Amino acid sequence: MAKRQPLDLPPAFRDDKSRCPWPGVDPLYIAYHDDEWGVPERDSGALYEKLILDGFQAGLSWITILRKRDAFRAAFDQFDPEKIARYDRAKIDALMQNAGIIRNRAKIESTVTSARAFLKIQEDEGFSNYLWNFFDGKSVQNTYRDVTEIPAQTPLSARIAKDLKSRGFNFCGPTVVYAFCQATGMVNDHLVSCWRHTICRAHASRRT
Repeated sequence: MAKRQPLDLPPAFRDDKSRCPWPGVDPLYIAYHDDEWGVPERDSGALYEKLILDGFQAGLSWITILRKRDAFRAAFDQFDPEKIARYDRAKIDALMQNAGIIRNRAKIESTVTSARAFLKIQEDEGFSNYLWNFFDGKSVQNTYRDVTEIPAQTPLSARIAKDLKSRGFNFCGPTVVYAFCQATGMVNDHLVSCWRHTICRAHASRRT
């Protein structure tokens, strides 16, 4: 039987669906959990954006970044790597004055160098192919029953992080990379009791 959600949820989310506990009762977080988190993402541009945003999350909570995502997209030219790769000092200084984003100079500068690294990988093999090849092209389907079972990082996320850094990416340690892999469906870490677990597994089986 599905577990009823708390009554302090917004009306749109008062249902009989059992969810992972981490979204709490925040409508934005619940919508992200229900619509995006864990769905296999194979678009190179979308993967680049998510990896950069996860880098900005380092030391913060994801909901902080999620609330600023539209502002980030506007500030960074919709995360177009070709445009970002050409950012100069004046553009970086302007971003440092943008209150809508996280004004961390090291992370902003890292976004520029990461765009250049992305373009090189994209040209050589495709960024999506590069990342998914670590998983042999298939989502890892985990079967965790409690959030305490879910690791913060894995040997594979450490290997991916090391390779990304060798190619010019920053703010992509093993923990950041594992969160990225969870979010983009490279691993399915929805709890088995969560209504999204089966759906994300079905998405993974429809690989193109």
